[in-house]
Amino acid sequence: MKATRHATYDLNYHIVWVPKYRQPVLEGEVASRVRDILHEIADDKRLEILDLTVQPNHIHLFVSSPPKHSPSLLANWFKGISSRKYNHRYADHDGEKIGWERGYYAETVGSVSSDTIQDYIQRHEEVDI
Repeated sequence: MKATRHATYDLNYHIVWVPKYRQPVLEGEVASRVRDILHEIADDKRLEILDLTVQPNHIHLFVSSPPKHSPSLLANWFKGISSRKYNHRYADHDGEKIGWERGYYAETVGSVSSDTIQDYIQRHEEVDI
């Protein structure tokens, strides 16, 4: 359980999104940079990343958030801020820009345990669907 001044909560979200045209661009140094940027965003927004897997053509993010943040806001923050930061820092240097498809998948973790979600994400590190 976590707490703010006005709420005690245990809200965890599994959010998945893909690069533009689902291109397998999230490999090597690009994946490492994106992973670092996602952690920066979480730190800046005071969110806790419980698990994160960057696959070549999609990202699985398991994040804990206070109730004042909707799942759509979280997805928009992570997608929007990460592409802006990545492109500002590295696009001129590498010539590659990162962009995300408009949609995303989000689910709350309620009746399913956090361990189950983490297992699912870890399995995706080994085998890409």
